[in-house]
Amino acid sequence: MKVNNNIKTTLRVAKIELNSMFYSPVAWLVLVIFGFQIGMSFAEVFGDQLRYQDMGYELWQVTTGIFTGMRGILPPIQRYIYLYIPLITMGLMSREYQSGSIKLLYSSPVKNTSIIFGKFLSMMVYGFALIAVLGVFVLFSAITIVNFDYSLVLSGMLGLYLLILAYSAIGLFMSSITKYQVVAAIGTLAVLAVLNFIGDVGQEYDLVRNITYWLSITGRAYPFIDGLIASDNVFYFLIVIGFFLALSILKLNTEKSIMPLKTKVLKYSGIVLVTLVLGYVSSTPYTKFYYDASYTKENTLAQESQEVIKNLEGGLTITTYVNLLDEDFYNGVPRNRNNDLKRFEKYIRFKPDIEMKYVYYYDKATNSSLEWRFPNKTDEERVELLCQANKLDREMFMSPEEMKKIIDLGPEQNKFLRIMERDNGQKAFLRMFHDNRKHPDEAEISAALKRFTSPAPKVAFSAGYGSREIDNYGGRGYYLFAQDKWFRQALMNNGFDTRTIDLDKESLDGSVDVLVISDLRDSLSGVAMAKVQDYIAKGGNLFILGEYGRSENMNKVTSSLGVKFSDGVLVNENEYTSPTVAVGFFTEEAAQKYPTYGKLKKYDYVVGLPTSVALDYSEAREFEVTPVLISDKDAWLEKETTDFVDGEFVFNPEAEEKKDVYTLLLTMSRKVGDKEQRIVISGDSDVIGNEALTSGFTGIGASNYSIINGSFRWLSYDEFPIDTRRADYIDSSIRLPRGCRSLVSWGCMAIFPLCIAALGIMIIFRRQRK
Repeated sequence: MKVNNNIKTTLRVAKIELNSMFYSPVAWLVLVIFGFQIGMSFAEVFGDQLRYQDMGYELWQVTTGIFTGMRGILPPIQRYIYLYIPLITMGLMSREYQSGSIKLLYSSPVKNTSIIFGKFLSMMVYGFALIAVLGVFVLFSAITIVNFDYSLVLSGMLGLYLLILAYSAIGLFMSSITKYQVVAAIGTLAVLAVLNFIGDVGQEYDLVRNITYWLSITGRAYPFIDGLIASDNVFYFLIVIGFFLALSILKLNTEKSIMPLKTKVLKYSGIVLVTLVLGYVSSTPYTKFYYDASYTKENTLAQESQEVIKNLEGGLTITTYVNLLDEDFYNGVPRNRNNDLKRFEKYIRFKPDIEMKYVYYYDKATNSSLEWRFPNKTDEERVELLCQANKLDREMFMSPEEMKKIIDLGPEQNKFLRIMERDNGQKAFLRMFHDNRKHPDEAEISAALKRFTSPAPKVAFSAGYGSREIDNYGGRGYYLFAQDKWFRQALMNNGFDTRTIDLDKESLDGSVDVLVISDLRDSLSGVAMAKVQDYIAKGGNLFILGEYGRSENMNKVTSSLGVKFSDGVLVNENEYTSPTVAVGFFTEEAAQKYPTYGKLKKYDYVVGLPTSVALDYSEAREFEVTPVLISDKDAWLEKETTDFVDGEFVFNPEAEEKKDVYTLLLTMSRKVGDKEQRIVISGDSDVIGNEALTSGFTGIGASNYSIINGSFRWLSYDEFPIDTRRADYIDSSIRLPRGCRSLVSWGCMAIFPLCIAALGIMIIFRRQRK
């Protein structure tokens, strides 16, 4: 019975507060300004989407682009919503103190919990009104956007609503400690400022770091906006709300009845202690739960990565070695450690026993900037200067001699490095890459982990006879994709072991999973050819890459497969590249059969093949052949011009030159015993050479990297590289006719805010009339 009375009292307090709130112009003014700000942002981003659609472009991720992306309307809201809440909360209790009505409440049978909960309930309703303003734009988008991503936007709205409630609880507490509304508003802003900036305090110290990082409210709503509802963030908001409501209730209790100072201190300390305990328990990896609300599940590990983690039994330690003299040292310094941990959060979600360690040292590194930043200085002097500049403890950095007693990272050039180690002693390296992203992504991390439980496919490159060399740094070499440690797409960073093989001296036994034969300038010897043909007959997998001028030698290898390399170089004229750079288009058949190529074809990516020849597979009757790359219909095989620098390429039918669609790369498969034999053949060896992978063939949208991933994944029976693809976004169009941008802009920035203002004026006037 008492519970029901308390609930009724709470609701009555909330109703009185809501009447006071919505009969005040301040609450309506905030709603109008809030609606105008959202409307202005929405009109801009939605209008841009309409403009792109009117220009004939295919839209992509429309929901994300409008609401949660870099230019979306949700991220900015959490940056300015704190300016509005104090204007509403400043009078919640201060008004009672100022008018003297608080004394009537103290003398009545109304409990302090009912007063505070009733006031907070009114803010919950007002917060819902703010979200409802946002909801109008969401509803409009849901009606007009095809396949609107409801769960993603609702997740973001939930995060913003929890943020508003947290701000409201803080504002209610500040209002309960002063009778001056302006002071309450300023105090609320001060507390919010502290909670926003405290996350940067004491990050250099292990004990302080976790406490201040947890206390920080900065970015707490971002995961919701990205579509990830994590239990630790939900509990954070609930704990903060409960903490400040408890303080508010205790404040009223101390005002209503005399309480010894010792009792007050104990009660306030108890609230703080309970808050910290709940915060610690809710933020441990073992107590976290997640829901990925995004359509593509981009906040969650891909299915293959989840299987890798599932098969990984026992403990796992990731040790990060940070060299102060390396250019990437800042990624692992103590103040950045929490941000660094986020890189592995998706993995810790599925394997909470992952342990992170950091080792700090200094040693010679390939950091040329040190020479001009600190000229004529020894490494020890540079260490001192860097520690002073970055406020780092000099004592935590081991000397080269001390470090070598633990591990010698000289072969890794003493770069920023992580070593993943299992309890059974297995180790795998995670390196920084020489690209814009630098850090290993899910594909590289999962590939390294999978090597713990699955044997690495062994790729052997035939040596000699003019073949491409995997230790050749030049444009024609294969160093980058075969064994460059710091190249993201390198086979060694995606689960493979690579080596060269001398076919005259070594046997092709079970130690070779994929044999690569490329650009044979000279014919294979009888011994080498016999080994290759025996390897083919037994069902071995191959990647064979031809080249212009090598067709005779290459045909000797592929004749048993029924594939023939053409004699002339393939020429196609385009304004971006040399005529001898064949532009390979993905076939529809390849897009359907190989998921790696499906998305590339959808978005019109191509592959550049310098000095390629065509492939004739008309005799390959024993195999299932799939053309992967083809030329356009205006390409021809040039048989007259051989000067690729100054020569002129002119189509001449009299020289038996024919314009046609030519096959440039294909796959072949057949059953040999109990296994499926898989072979990839390319008309060009440069397609995955160093120069082709770095030049990018400007102007044609080339994706030569995809040939590495697609070919070797298929050759390894889909074991490596790890497939991290997600489902495609399906919200790719808007149901509005051309010319609606102005109407949308007027509606968002003028009509809608005026409607809110008109509603507020009507309610206030009706109140005054009564």
